[in-house]
Amino acid sequence: MYEEGQSLADDVNGTNVRCKPLLESLKECSYAWDSEGEAMLKASDYDSRIQVSSYVDPAVTLQWYALSTRSRHEKLVRDRLAGIGIEPFLPLARKLSQWSDRKVWTEMPLFSGYCFARFSLMNSHAVLQTPGIVRIVGSVMPEPIPDEELAAIKMLAESQRSFAPHDYLCEGAWVEVVRGPLTGLRGQLLRKSGHDCIVIRVHLIQQAATVHIDVNEVVAVQ
Repeated sequence: MYEEGQSLADDVNGTNVRCKPLLESLKECSYAWDSEGEAMLKASDYDSRIQVSSYVDPAVTLQWYALSTRSRHEKLVRDRLAGIGIEPFLPLARKLSQWSDRKVWTEMPLFSGYCFARFSLMNSHAVLQTPGIVRIVGSVMPEPIPDEELAAIKMLAESQRSFAPHDYLCEGAWVEVVRGPLTGLRGQLLRKSGHDCIVIRVHLIQQAATVHIDVNEVVAVQ
């Protein structure tokens, strides 16, 4: 035991130094106590260890998709989708049409043969079962429309400005031939004497050549 005047602290500071790290570690531990006096670690002790997964399953995420429709079924598809709880979006452009006795303004789909819809891939079967829909657009499987692209079309549709469809491949665009004997050829799209052509340039000698192509044989180069 301890001699007169000697305390536990003296012992810790003196010969029994092995106890000091233990005492310090006990001081650093923080406990909470329940109503029955049982020790509990505070939840805050684990805050820094908790990691929330940021993974989002695309199969259950609501995204915008383009739907290929049967000819002149765009409006019917829009209404049928709304009827089964799927949010549709069909941009319409005003067009001046000549009737037998007068000219009238009519609303036609901006993109003929297409309607947009917002849904998760879990509901793709119900979407494809909707009469008038041919397929969900995608190169191999359904591919969502980027939000910024759809937002731009929505802004256009909600404005009071006049707008109309336009060829996706316009003159001056860089394209690649994807079918036919010129497959793999890249160049700039050009209209020459009423025909679609690709311009091929040799920059070093500052010379160029054009070749006639069918616009259906090319795709835009990203």
